[in-house]
Amino acid sequence: MASEPEVIRDKTAMRRWSRSHRSKGKTLAFVPTMGFLHEGHLALVGAAGALADLTVVSVYVNPGQFAPSEDLDAYPADLLGDLHKLADLGVHAVFCPTNLYDYGEGGGRGEVQARRTEGAVGSSGLPVSCLEAAAGDGSGHETWVRVEKLERGLCGMSRPVFFRGVATVVAKLFNIVEPDIAVFGKKDYQQWRIICRMVRDLDFAVKIIGSEIVRESDGLAMSSRNVRLSPEEREKALSIYKSLSKAKYAALQEQSTCQELKSLVVQLVTEAGGIIDYVEIVEQESLIPVEEINRPAVICIAAWFGTVRLIDNMEINP
Repeated sequence: MASEPEVIRDKTAMRRWSRSHRSKGKTLAFVPTMGFLHEGHLALVGAAGALADLTVVSVYVNPGQFAPSEDLDAYPADLLGDLHKLADLGVHAVFCPTNLYDYGEGGGRGEVQARRTEGAVGSSGLPVSCLEAAAGDGSGHETWVRVEKLERGLCGMSRPVFFRGVATVVAKLFNIVEPDIAVFGKKDYQQWRIICRMVRDLDFAVKIIGSEIVRESDGLAMSSRNVRLSPEEREKALSIYKSLSKAKYAALQEQSTCQELKSLVVQLVTEAGGIIDYVEIVEQESLIPVEEINRPAVICIAAWFGTVRLIDNMEINP
């Protein structure tokens, strides 16, 4: 029977645990998650376990990356189930803090729902996250990490607070866990590239590993949000994988321009009943849009099916 991972809820205790093991010469691999773990997450954990002596997984739904109008409250959770799954993989510690932020006097996460009606724009006129919407007297968290160019396009267009929230919480987690290696899934392609750039620019002593997308048997990229799709919506969502596959095939056969490839994806997903947020073809590292595929590129998509927003991508290496 697999041993249960040590469950750590306090930041100081997590840092103490890591430093204790590192002082003995042990290496640490880290997988940050928001919980409700599926096979895609577990593949990341398995990859991490092969890269270091000890594996740490965090479970924390980060309010700093959600706008007040988004689905923070609807994000699924099953901590007990997550712990059982992680035990089976031999994870050594699970960091699951209740909160990682200072909300200031009179604030707190419970204030988010009450303040949703005020919208997603703060007094400065700029978009705010659920974290700021729940702030009290203004003395709470106000420091953000931004990777300014990489966060602008793709998901950053419709989710303006998302990537500064992701970069900030990952920086906090790196400072708390102090891993040698961290593993991120490439389904969140822009997020992975942003974390790579943040680590490079801020000299974090962490090696970032990108792990390939894990898909259901019918091609749907695994996501914690898939559970919110109705059976009909899930069937329609298969159009994402099918359209990306057709576009990639056409690209490798040099049959179409980038605009034609994007139009193909838009057409197939729209005909299936999806609502497109974006479809872009970008260079893999810089995420700059390309007009022709003469170097490694990636087709990225975000689309809505009902109330669920799904993202996916497919690399093209000509």
